[in-house]
Amino acid sequence: MTAQTAQQGDLVTVIGLEVHVQLETDTKIFCGCSTEPSDEPNDNVCPVCLGLPGALPVLNEAAVEAAVKIGKAIDADIPEETRFHRKNYYYPDLPKNFQITQYDEPICADGELEVSVQGNRRTVAIERAHLEEDPGSLQHVGGGGGIDSADYTLVDYNRAGTPLMEIVTAPDFRSPSEVRAFLAELEEVLEYLSVFDAERDGSLRIDANLSIIPEEEIDGDDTDEIGMDALESANRTEVKNISSHKGAEKALAYEETRQKNAIQRGRAVEQETRHWDESRGITVSMRSKEEEKDYRYFEEADLPPLRVSGWKDEIAIPELPSARRERFQDEYGLSEEAASKLTSTKQVADFYEDVAGEFDPDLAATWVADNLLGELNYRDIEITEIGGRLEEIKRLVELVAEDEITAKNARETVLRSMLDDGRTPDEVVAEDGLGKTGEDEVQQAVVEAIDENPDAVDDYESGDDGAINFLVGQVMQKTGGSADPGDVNQLLRAELED
Repeated sequence: MTAQTAQQGDLVTVIGLEVHVQLETDTKIFCGCSTEPSDEPNDNVCPVCLGLPGALPVLNEAAVEAAVKIGKAIDADIPEETRFHRKNYYYPDLPKNFQITQYDEPICADGELEVSVQGNRRTVAIERAHLEEDPGSLQHVGGGGGIDSADYTLVDYNRAGTPLMEIVTAPDFRSPSEVRAFLAELEEVLEYLSVFDAERDGSLRIDANLSIIPEEEIDGDDTDEIGMDALESANRTEVKNISSHKGAEKALAYEETRQKNAIQRGRAVEQETRHWDESRGITVSMRSKEEEKDYRYFEEADLPPLRVSGWKDEIAIPELPSARRERFQDEYGLSEEAASKLTSTKQVADFYEDVAGEFDPDLAATWVADNLLGELNYRDIEITEIGGRLEEIKRLVELVAEDEITAKNARETVLRSMLDDGRTPDEVVAEDGLGKTGEDEVQQAVVEAIDENPDAVDDYESGDDGAINFLVGQVMQKTGGSADPGDVNQLLRAELED
């Protein structure tokens, strides 16, 4: 498939990503400090993560296992041996003045991830994914509150040493919307692997490199394939401080427009690092862009080479979102749209399969994908937040499947009362009188509605089929909404045609 090309005149947008994923481990990557967030600054720290002289790092096995899982999920090459290096630079949140990371021997290389962009599937190349330690965090205080306007900045080292996996893509994106689609798919994969907590603040951070290249500098007609000469000749900006799919799309759309406007006005685009200020919706200049040579990489002498041969084969990964989507379509006969909704998180997919195992798969899909997720999204609630009540949701589906309440009442009254008031489905049905009206009572309500509305009856008998809807409404009112509208429609027609 040809990637979507974002052009303005003869300009082509080229984007590559560096995605920093905090790995879900109990302790930091090189010490035993907790990775749990703390409201108290500099609370979860020790001589190792503070970079004090003489403190030696010890590698966290759980972080390596998570890295191997990610490598398998993106179909990357995982070498028998990998090494750690020191990346040297000064920044206040880096207590050692260097970061322990991986350089030319990463734990994962040459991977890929297939994503859906506007309904079309395409593959994004992942050049490498490597382990490293997270720096600390900065709090900008006073002034405008931004990095360029604060009165002063505080440093919190609680985050320093948290295990990170940096995932580096090829410059395969041609628009901000493609970036958003990729990040959404990547986050789904990471959640399925149970190596990542999307709810944790700062758990996913994106640095994006964006260049604008004149089309005439591209060899051939294919803007997907851009040679190194064209890439190296174009100045690029690195946009930092992006923390979500939506934020990435907004930040890159702004930066894309800023650069194109500069080029069309005859101004040079500076090669620099810029900060995404989400509150103002703009990028601001931070510093000139570093080159690889500026970091003076050299091997980390305090850590031996990491060998994962043999061990890596024992590390299993679960069924991934793309495979599960395809299986849901084949096994349950779902549409691609429904299967995508139902595999958006592992928790949703697991719950759907639980419900589909007891009830009709289509009924289960309607209740999980449309009714439940719709109500949760409206309330800004994740399915994990109601994990202890999922058996109650199954009971509600059972009431509908066994025809004990109407689907309308189940959706509009029972489910909403369960989420808002904390009642069980049986409590709502009993307390609100929502049990389905008996057939004799419905029949009596049908006769009464016909007798009391002769004008509607005349309209129906004159060929106005819409009049039946009015009569259905009258019956539903008489039965307190507890009758099935479809059954009422049939009973009315049968009575009127006698």
